[in-house]
Amino acid sequence: MFRPIEFSIGLRYTRAKRRNHFISFISLSSMLGVAIGVMALIVVLSVMNGFENELRDRILGMTSHATVVQPGQPLRNWEQLDEILKHQPHVLGVAPFIRTQAMLTNGGNVQGTLIRGILPEKEPEVSVVGEKLVQGKLNDLKPGSYNILLGYALANALRVSVGDKVTIVAPQPNSTPAGIVPRLKRFNVAGIFKIGMNEYDSALAIIHLEDAKKLFRIKDGVSGIRLRLDDMFNAPAISRQIVRQLPGNYGVIDWTQYHSNFFKALKLEQTVMAVILTLIVAVAAFNIVSTLVMVVTDKQADVAILRTLGMTPGSIMWIFIVQGVVIGMIGTILGIIGGVLLALNVERIVPWIEERFHTEFMPENVYVISGVPSELQWNEVINIGLVAFILCLLATLYPAWRAAKTQPAEALRYD
Repeated sequence: MFRPIEFSIGLRYTRAKRRNHFISFISLSSMLGVAIGVMALIVVLSVMNGFENELRDRILGMTSHATVVQPGQPLRNWEQLDEILKHQPHVLGVAPFIRTQAMLTNGGNVQGTLIRGILPEKEPEVSVVGEKLVQGKLNDLKPGSYNILLGYALANALRVSVGDKVTIVAPQPNSTPAGIVPRLKRFNVAGIFKIGMNEYDSALAIIHLEDAKKLFRIKDGVSGIRLRLDDMFNAPAISRQIVRQLPGNYGVIDWTQYHSNFFKALKLEQTVMAVILTLIVAVAAFNIVSTLVMVVTDKQADVAILRTLGMTPGSIMWIFIVQGVVIGMIGTILGIIGGVLLALNVERIVPWIEERFHTEFMPENVYVISGVPSELQWNEVINIGLVAFILCLLATLYPAWRAAKTQPAEALRYD
C-alpha cells in the first residue's frame, strides 16, 4: 500500500521506542490529557442537557405551551373560542382556566397561594397534574363540591391531608353594615399533588372552574385558554400563526415568554461551562507543543540527514505534524468513546456510587431534581471532537516549523 514518505516517517517516530523515556511520558500525558478533557466536556454537557430537559418537562407539565388571553379583561365567550382553537393546526389540547391569588388558612397556619380554577375533564389535555396526584383524583373536583387539590409542600405548610378542610380568603372583600370584611370559603382537601418543582408544590391550589367563578365573583369569562402544541420548541411561531386566525382582540403568550429568563440563564451557564472545559482540552492539546519541541531537539541529526538526502522543509514539517496529529487523534477518539459511554450510563453509575458509599449527592429535600439526568446529543459530540482535533493540529505547527528551519550543517557539526 502506497504512503507518502512524510506520513510513513511520522508514524514511525510515533511508534518507535525512544531513547529518552521522558519524551514518551510527556507524549502519553498529552494523549491522556486530551482524552480526559474531551470526556469531561461530553459528560458535563450531556448532564446539563439532561437537567435542562428535566426542568423544562416539569415546568411545561404545569405551564401550557401557549395561552390565549384578552388583554386587560376576562376572556369572554370562551366556549366559541375553544371550538375555533381545537381545529387550529399544531394544537393538540385546549383547556380554560381561572387564575388569581388568595390566602389559605388552617388554624394558625396561613399561606399565600395561587388559585387555579380548571375543568377536570379538559385539564389532562394541557397538563400532567392528574398524573402527579399522590392522593385523590382529578375527577373529585365537581362543581359545587368545593373540593381543592393542594401541592405537596403547601399541604405540609398548612398541616393538612386529604379529608381536612382549609379556608380560602378571597382578595375581593364583602361590604356589610358592619364595614368591609374579607370573603371566606371553606374547601375540602380532596387530593395532593407533587410536581417536583417548588414553584408549584408550595404555592399552587386547584379548584373547579365553576367554584372559582362563584368564589371570585367572575360572572362571565375566564382568565384564558391554555394550549398544548405538537411542537413546543416552535411555540413562538405557532402562537403568532394562531393569533392571526382568531376573530377579535386576542393575545397569545407562549411558554418561552413566561420563563425566558430562567432558560436564558441555563443556556448561559451551559455556554460558560463549555468554554471552561474547552480550555482544559486546549491546555492538554498544547502539551503536544512541548512534546514535539523535545522530539525535534532529539531528532535534529535525523532531520539534518533527511535534508541532505533532498527532503524539503515542507516535507520535514509534515513529518512532525503527522506525529502530533496522531497523538491528538488517539486522545480525541479515546475521549469520545469514554465520554459517550459515561454519558449514556451516568444515570445508573451515580446511584451505584451513592449506594456503594452510603451517600446522596443531591438530597430530594434540598434539590429540585434528586437524580442526575443525562441526554447525549451527537451533534455536540461531533463538535467537541472537531474542536479538540483542530486544537491538537494547531499545537503541532510551531514545533514542525522549528524542525523545518533546522540547518543540516549546524545539526551535524558535532556528530
